[in-house]
Amino acid sequence: MAVQASGHELLEKNMTPLIILIILVVSIGGLVEIVPLFFQRVTTEPVQGVKPYGALQLVGRDIYVREGCYNCHSQMIRPFRAETERYGHYSVAGEYVYDHPFQWGSKRTGPDLHRVGGKYSDEWHRLHLNQPRDVVPESNMPAYPWLAKNSVESDPVDAKMRALRTVGVPYTDADIAGAKEQLKGKTEMDALVAYLQGLGTALKGVK
Repeated sequence: MAVQASGHELLEKNMTPLIILIILVVSIGGLVEIVPLFFQRVTTEPVQGVKPYGALQLVGRDIYVREGCYNCHSQMIRPFRAETERYGHYSVAGEYVYDHPFQWGSKRTGPDLHRVGGKYSDEWHRLHLNQPRDVVPESNMPAYPWLAKNSVESDPVDAKMRALRTVGVPYTDADIAGAKEQLKGKTEMDALVAYLQGLGTALKGVK
């Protein structure tokens, strides 16, 4: 006598409805987790002291992404004692409301960079980028000497700022109009150092 297949068994043997139901369940789960975040002020409003990147910092951030710095350095201090004692106050969403996309992550071949702003001098960063082992002997980071030779004067930073304004970054017309002027005589090294020196400064010193 043939045994009648259960509904569960029929579903497992029919790929199309199974895939549709999987997509439906994952979509509902994702919406339940993500949508409430859009209505929480702690995740949508900047913490006190956080400002949009200046023109030079914005170009530096693009260089940071282009060179793949995020592959080895996180920008997310987790709320664990071992991390806060080493790096400082844990990261909060309000520090990244103007980042598109944000650079959170937990990959640490090198140390976390979230609170690196102001920790070292500009000259230290330049030496570190030119030849990391001159300042950190145990470093396995590659050198980036070409950054000091490449100019950023032709970077379309004003167009980038206009694009970011459409997604909520509060750049003014004056900010955009003066952006190109801030890049005059600057190199990619200058821009990347400016970006690094601004990281995590809003909650600097907060325990």
